[in-house]
Amino acid sequence: KSKAAFGSVGRRIPHRILHLINQDGESLGNMHRAEALRLMDEHDLKLVLLHENADPPVYRLMTGQQIHEEQLKRAEKKKASPKPGVVQKELSFSSAIAKNDLETKTKQIAQWIEKKYNVKVTIRQARNSNTDMFMLFDQILETVSDKATYLSKPKVTREGVSTCTLRHMSDKELKAHQKMEKEKHSTIKKNENEDLKSSELHQ
Repeated sequence: KSKAAFGSVGRRIPHRILHLINQDGESLGNMHRAEALRLMDEHDLKLVLLHENADPPVYRLMTGQQIHEEQLKRAEKKKASPKPGVVQKELSFSSAIAKNDLETKTKQIAQWIEKKYNVKVTIRQARNSNTDMFMLFDQILETVSDKATYLSKPKVTREGVSTCTLRHMSDKELKAHQKMEKEKHSTIKKNENEDLKSSELHQ
């Protein structure tokens, strides 16, 4: 049975007795659904089913904004968790990494991406290094940009540690990327030709 999307249940409550949590996350105890609906109307809130399998089932009163934020959080989490059957590899290094070591690691990432693996990259800020970790992520992506894209964009997970996850592009994304690259090259070529023409005219 697929899990219903997280959101307001409106007035459709199949359970007669439920456990209610208020919008601040505090338990209001077990009560009849009519009482829960009365509180919902009184405070102009929405009712959300949290745990259907609990006894009694747990519902929470939430504002529309709280529901929206929770939906975003869940979508982000779902996006970042690897799909079943997808292998996720992990690499971590310090921001003071030497250029040739970074090249070696990027080659490793490229090989994993080729195999359609997801690659989680973690960078730790070295003590006396002021290298921008996000710049390092962009550098890595730039090197494998013909086949990879961000599954989850670079973010700081805790102080001094940033992470991102790369994935192989879908066929559709690859086609779009190749088309874009082609257009970019033809524009560069066109500009070069024009520069050549104008320099010939000036001679």
